[in-house]
Amino acid sequence: MTPEQAWQMILDQRQRPGSPAGAHWTEDEAAGEDEYARQLLRLFRPLVSPLPRGHSVIAQLGQSLDGRIATVTGKSRYINGEDGLVHLHRLRAVSDAVVVGSGTASVDNPRLTVRLAQGPNPVRVVIDRHRRVPDGHNLFTDGVAPTLRLVAGVPGRTPKLPPLPIQGVHEIACLTEDDGPIDGEEVLAVLRQLGLKRVFVEGGGQTVSTFLGAGLVDRLHVLVAPMIIGSGQPAFSLPEIDSLRDALRPDARMVNLGSDMLFDLDFRAGA
Repeated sequence: MTPEQAWQMILDQRQRPGSPAGAHWTEDEAAGEDEYARQLLRLFRPLVSPLPRGHSVIAQLGQSLDGRIATVTGKSRYINGEDGLVHLHRLRAVSDAVVVGSGTASVDNPRLTVRLAQGPNPVRVVIDRHRRVPDGHNLFTDGVAPTLRLVAGVPGRTPKLPPLPIQGVHEIACLTEDDGPIDGEEVLAVLRQLGLKRVFVEGGGQTVSTFLGAGLVDRLHVLVAPMIIGSGQPAFSLPEIDSLRDALRPDARMVNLGSDMLFDLDFRAGA
């Protein structure tokens, strides 16, 4: 099996997660002698398998060796190499929705579409409580994929949801007015109501940290580039701990992607 065939197998199971076609094969049986194909199947099969809880959240961050995701001025393009970027686009392709915070959307002006791999575009979701992301940015103007802009709403009022299937750009008033951390569970609840059950939290560091700190992340991919930035923006901003006994210790697997080292972290193993 070639890597292209392995990726197509992943996409096929993504479209039909409950079908028996992908239920009985193992990575070694399917990939044969091709190590890259085997690696693809091992990394992505858990992301397209049936959802025991009915939904899942994967998060991803690309960082330097010293744990920075950007310079002090917010420049982050590109910390990770070409192989890391291809992996990022594959994560988008197996997700129903890709979520970013307003800071990342404003500074990077991302498209959040699948261009470096085969696969469908996810619904794009930007957490933009106070509408700080410029209206002229790609997410709101390119028309390539649907976009949801989550903004502040009236407390206690049920947010108005767009009709299905989602098309175009829609605002959903579901966030609180204050500047405190977002309620990740509330965001996920809105997305689930729209049928978006496989959610990919792409960034930035504060948004990923909010979901991670709330225990909402099932799997985390950390892409480490062979680069030292020095002073800059940290990857994670989590509550302080007094003892290493309180540190998060997920099941971990390291994968050499070529340009980057991937840490595949499973927070639901054994749960």
